Amino acid sequence: MSSKLVAAAAAIIGLLSAAGALGSPDDDRAAVAALDTEYQAAVKRHDVETMQRIQHPQMVLVLGDGRSFTGEQLLQEARSKSIQYERQEEDEGTQSVRVWGDTAVVTARLWVKAIVDGKEMDRRLWFSDTYVRTPEGWKYAFGQASLRLPDGK
Repeated sequence: MSSKLVAAAAAIIGLLSAAGALGSPDDDRAAVAALDTEYQAAVKRHDVETMQRIQHPQMVLVLGDGRSFTGEQLLQEARSKSIQYERQEEDEGTQSVRVWGDTAVVTARLWVKAIVDGKEMDRRLWFSDTYVRTPEGWKYAFGQASLRLPDGK
């Protein structure tokens, strides 16, 4: 075989192997759902290592009032432990994960109960977290959180 033919065959085998490494849509949904739940728990515990592992290097979070934070700013907030969380969890049964190839969006209602700057905060909000498939696996690239929901919603 010529070296060009061997290289072409190796490239095709590599592509087929990479394609086989992709999960089924159900596997992708389950993986992203678990990652997002793990991320919320890491925020609550101020677990910078886990947050950093899940975040995309260019991650951005946009709040309902228009403020935005980079992933590094979120990591710094976790390091400083400026927010003391009692709750930082998705409300059971509200999580939905949609997958389109190498992009997935998690939507859920989040309950946040914490002390921020000495003041109690207890609210629910909806969020959408966008994950992208990278060579290192799924990464949290973009989040958007709603304004506070009316009580009882």
